[in-house]
Amino acid sequence: MEKDSIKKNPDDFRQWYEMIIGELGKVIKGQDEAVRFIVLALLNGGHVLVEGFPGLAKTLMAKALSLIIGVSFKRIQFTPDLMPADIVGTTVYDNVKNDFYVRKGPVFTNFLLADEINRAPAKTQSALLEAMQEKQVTIEGNFYKLEEPFITIATQNPIEYEGTYPLPEAQIDRFMFKVLVRYPALEDERKMLVMFSEGFDSDDLTKSDIRKVCDKEEFRSYRESLSVVRIDDKIMNYILSIVDTSRKTPGISVGASPRASISLMKSSRAYAVINGRDFIVPDDVAACAFPVLRHRLILETEAEIEGRQPDDFISLILSRVTVPR
Repeated sequence: MEKDSIKKNPDDFRQWYEMIIGELGKVIKGQDEAVRFIVLALLNGGHVLVEGFPGLAKTLMAKALSLIIGVSFKRIQFTPDLMPADIVGTTVYDNVKNDFYVRKGPVFTNFLLADEINRAPAKTQSALLEAMQEKQVTIEGNFYKLEEPFITIATQNPIEYEGTYPLPEAQIDRFMFKVLVRYPALEDERKMLVMFSEGFDSDDLTKSDIRKVCDKEEFRSYRESLSVVRIDDKIMNYILSIVDTSRKTPGISVGASPRASISLMKSSRAYAVINGRDFIVPDDVAACAFPVLRHRLILETEAEIEGRQPDDFISLILSRVTVPR
């Protein structure tokens, strides 16, 4: 029997999730919540935006995940002078053959790490729009499909950090999650120091004891197993009420889009499975609301001046929406 014909079920999904978390735990310390939602985004086939100051293992997470899942991996370092062609590719003239050929850019991969994406201006950031949504790119008027799976893991420094640009709203809405990476607790940082003192090299993970847990075909079949998770009409209405309330709450200039509703449903489904259930409960939705919504809410100027954050409004929204029994 071919690998891609093997039907996976939610229990397989949960076991695989736990294996991935276990392997990542060998190299990532003190980022449990960030790791959880990054893995859930990947298992849903969604793109993820990871925000944090430099040196918090954002790049290491992406590199390690590509080894664990057994997919191709490329990294783009975003800089102010980066051009769209540096991402998608361009046509080049061949003097020998007296003809043009397409030189594909680093976007042609399975896992694309867009490192410090907000260091490049909007024109360059937008070069990823078509790839993230349509899983294809256009070069000189010709369309080129990207290999499945194609997932973008973009890292960014906090917006207030020097030399950064805000991402265009159309692009930021295409990220399933925005995950915040914070400084680890001292005990976790101590574990990191011990790990490096014993010879760990973050630049060469092939020398680490990280192991691959699946391949591309299995990756797709695990994702498909989520389709059997049940979602009650009351839960569906709960999701819709949360998103709708984000559009009516004072202090929020622009609320969440319909794409947010879809992301919240998909991520709640996966969150239910990793907690041992084949049905969604309100707590699953509430847990996923923060990474799904925080990058999609645009606050009014007065709220920003007061120092309020999107997470403050998400907490407010959840407190206002009636939780279904």
